[in-house]
Amino acid sequence: MRASAADRLTDPDPRATMTRATMSLPETSPDTPVPAAAAPFSFEIYPPRTAAGLPALYETIRVLADAGPRFISVTFGAGGSTTDRSLAVLTHILRETAVPPVAHLTCVGSTYADATAVIREFLDAGITRFLALRGDPPADTAEEDIYLGDLESAAQLVQLIDRVQAECSPYREQEIPGVPGAARVQPAPRVEIAVAAFPNGHPRSRHRFEDIDALLAKQAAGATSAITQLFFHADEYLAFVARARAAGVRIPIVPGIMPITSPARLRRVLELTGDPRPDDLGEALETATDAAVQRAVGIAHAADLARAVLDGGAPGIHLYAFNNHETVLAVLRAAGLIEQETLA
Repeated sequence: MRASAADRLTDPDPRATMTRATMSLPETSPDTPVPAAAAPFSFEIYPPRTAAGLPALYETIRVLADAGPRFISVTFGAGGSTTDRSLAVLTHILRETAVPPVAHLTCVGSTYADATAVIREFLDAGITRFLALRGDPPADTAEEDIYLGDLESAAQLVQLIDRVQAECSPYREQEIPGVPGAARVQPAPRVEIAVAAFPNGHPRSRHRFEDIDALLAKQAAGATSAITQLFFHADEYLAFVARARAAGVRIPIVPGIMPITSPARLRRVLELTGDPRPDDLGEALETATDAAVQRAVGIAHAADLARAVLDGGAPGIHLYAFNNHETVLAVLRAAGLIEQETLA
């Protein structure tokens, strides 16, 4: 799996984006339309480059948490390059908010021992929700000759997370009222593991069905939900979900939506994803008279996209926040997912 476009646009280190309890999604059929006002939403953020950036990010987290998301996910550097900073942000969310944190994990180039150590560290810190990604190979290597390490796919990482969690917490004890010192042993709750999905295909896909095959493999490995890479038109997501359902994918597929608020950001996204240029959005951004108008164009486009996919049966939306709460909350307000007064 590749890192999300949001990750690469915001940090020079390549990072990954990108149910049993359906990652805290509501208990409905996967593709039942959800009224906008009741639709769950979530956010992706990334750890700052240095510790000096933590206070500003913590304020953004506070505002995002006040909006009532289902979860906030935190990206993870390739090869564990941001492990400490990612864990600091995750534990802050866990301690200081009522919102569940979701830890991104990548596996390309990792040994079983290294990956197991990171998973144990996160579990020991109280993190029980993950987004499992393969991650990108080094930029100067080809798919056929890269060092993949011990884990060659996100599906294998899903299995490893499950196994490590079972080894760390095979059961839990519940006190029996009225019987001092006695406890009832119950199976421990299993971790929730989301994976990535690609409505327009992964750039390394060899045929148009390979992304569906990969998603089926992740589901079989134990994935509990999927979050898509960004897309520009609702029918791209809806057609992908239809193909996935026809092939046997049953886990919720949550659309990932990125507000594109400048021509430069659009160009960068297209470079990373290989997707065709969305002419309507591109022209609107390029003809906007200033940055404020460009921002308004991007917010309106993202809000329209959110409404369209929800009308088509999406179980919620996942927004790439770029560590900026104002834009994604404006999208939610424009889409009718939150009320004006919920904003800080």
